[in-house]
Amino acid sequence: MNRREFVALGAAAPLAAAQTSGLKPKLGIDLFSLRTQKWTPIQYLDYCAARHVQVVHFSEIRFIGSLEPENLRQVREHAGKLGIEVEIGMRSICPTSTMFDKSQGTAEQQLTRMIDAASIVGSPIVRAVLGSAEDRKGGRIDAHIEDTVRVLKNIQSRAMDKNIKIAIENHAGDMQARELKSLVEGAGRDFVGVCLDSGNPLWTIEDPHLTLEVLHPYALTSHVRDSAVWVVPQGAAVTWVQMGRGNVGIESYVKKYAELCPGKAVSLESILLGPRVFPYREASFWDAYRQTPAWEFARYLDIAERGKPYQNEPWETKDQAQREREALDESLNYTKKILNL
Repeated sequence: MNRREFVALGAAAPLAAAQTSGLKPKLGIDLFSLRTQKWTPIQYLDYCAARHVQVVHFSEIRFIGSLEPENLRQVREHAGKLGIEVEIGMRSICPTSTMFDKSQGTAEQQLTRMIDAASIVGSPIVRAVLGSAEDRKGGRIDAHIEDTVRVLKNIQSRAMDKNIKIAIENHAGDMQARELKSLVEGAGRDFVGVCLDSGNPLWTIEDPHLTLEVLHPYALTSHVRDSAVWVVPQGAAVTWVQMGRGNVGIESYVKKYAELCPGKAVSLESILLGPRVFPYREASFWDAYRQTPAWEFARYLDIAERGKPYQNEPWETKDQAQREREALDESLNYTKKILNL
């Protein structure tokens, strides 16, 4: 490279960075938000298109119907007609997780099928998870991370040949941010990244803004929802709520995500559940969190101490399907406003 080429390259780099940072986020829907509707993948796509989103995230195989090539080609064709991007996903790829379904084959076999399916349906990623909070018990999370890294390395060539990346979610209380970071870097950033969830950090006694700070360089896609957190005698209570109803600063979180992860999907995962208690005042609770720094927990505690008991929802309703749709629409409208979409 001569001096002129070097100078030109240096001048182009800030321009490229500026162009990237100016990318608008893509609004999406994680179909787990509509999990009781029992629709076909075509019906899901039509419903999402009517809400003017750019990405439909089929987070589990059940939502896309099957991995048969003909079905996948039909989904791809219909999504293309609607101008929608498709992302697909699966559940646990950790063979030692309590969530892993060994009846479907080895983790490598299951992940390979999903990589092939992603290639057919036009998804740039396969979203997957390690497990859940159950996998933290006994201080075993590091061992599960090692097992997951081993699986990912075993399918690396297949993923890279197909140009598919694996997006590992911080899922249901399994990993804190620094733990998921170690998993991605251990497997290899060239084909592994993160599905960044804003609600699940609260299930690992972690401030979601901290999660974003640590994991945004690895983000491939996202799940976004609001949360309410408050102090109870045993520790803290957490419930997921419609966007804008919580106390974790979700507006600033979404805006920060859009800035730090330009052009990435902001896919709403609307889940309404009754409060879950995290009894951090009990000594045994910390068996699963021996490596959590005090300063990290202090950030979580600060959110809880500012919160007030959330009792606005009837957690059980006769028409759960309608409730899902209403909650998702409320969150979509809120998110569109704060992102000017």
